[in-house]
Amino acid sequence: MDPIPETTPKSETISPAETGGHSVVSAEPDDPPDALKDPAIAPSSAFAGKDGTRTTTVVSKNGAGGALKRGLGPVGSMASVERSEAKEATEESHESDAMSETAETVAPVGDDRPSINLPRVVAVANQKGGVGKTTTAVNLGAGLAELGFRVLVIDLDPQENATTGLGIEARHFENSMYDVIMKDVALEDCIEPTSLKNLFVAPATIDLAGAEIELVPAFSREYKLRKAIQTVVDDLDYVLIDCPPSLGPITISGLAAAGEVLVPIQCEYYALEGLGQLLRNVQLVQSNLNEKLEVSTIVLTMYDARTKLAEQVASEVRAHFGPRVCRVVIPRTVRISEAPSFGQPITVFDPTSRGAIAYRELAKEVSGVET
Repeated sequence: MDPIPETTPKSETISPAETGGHSVVSAEPDDPPDALKDPAIAPSSAFAGKDGTRTTTVVSKNGAGGALKRGLGPVGSMASVERSEAKEATEESHESDAMSETAETVAPVGDDRPSINLPRVVAVANQKGGVGKTTTAVNLGAGLAELGFRVLVIDLDPQENATTGLGIEARHFENSMYDVIMKDVALEDCIEPTSLKNLFVAPATIDLAGAEIELVPAFSREYKLRKAIQTVVDDLDYVLIDCPPSLGPITISGLAAAGEVLVPIQCEYYALEGLGQLLRNVQLVQSNLNEKLEVSTIVLTMYDARTKLAEQVASEVRAHFGPRVCRVVIPRTVRISEAPSFGQPITVFDPTSRGAIAYRELAKEVSGVET
């Protein structure tokens, strides 16, 4: 079967030197670090495939959906003019295939993750700060948007870095995620378009800091965000929830609303220490609030190939979590750090940089699109 055609510009593949040679899943660990010995974070056999390959299923949507602010038109229609040529080309190439009218199969990418159906609601979470959660949410969203997927980034961090990183300033919008969670404002009324086609953001403000306390007596507080997302999710392909660096009520709301968790891990030892606690909390949410929640993706960020520590951390994480760890690693580069100050994703700020190439490849891996 033909793979989905690539709509982003051709770019060079990251060399092994840039990724530290960690493009293949390592063997079983001899003695994983203490942070990874907890039985609560043992690798899940649910990610093991029968033939060592992954077949991704993308389910088409034919709902009418609502309209975003400022007359942007229907966001869920597959015939929308904002849809990338990737969808049209895929439909044409699959007309002769004996497939379901509502499903398209993407070429296997060589790992053992489960089939992927759209829409996907992904919580980008790690209670440790500075590991690249916001950077990954913004740039992964931009990479997916370039592939033709309709992406909404929900900023749940009171620091509002995802909001400013996508070029949205507080004076330019009326409603924020605080209003959605605390005042029951419709999420559709909060969504703002960005400068990148197919990419939208639900902005945050500093008011979210107070929501941590205000949510304590609120009725059914864990499900407020989930209910808000359900009103727009059928109009989108991906919803990326940028969670704050904590395990408070807002993060729990994000986990309760998501179907899967993407965990960015900085390639340093401190990043491993809190990983066990995070995954135990994911299990608690799964047991009590959201039984469908799973840790589907782990992304190694800020990888510095010059250091032995980065290589060791990457090897330990890959050995313990296996196919859940993405093959693509995000290098530590100055250009990735500079991009937010211009209100742009790295794929827009410097399209040919190592960071932009890495996030484009990560978007292909996460979505199952292979070239």
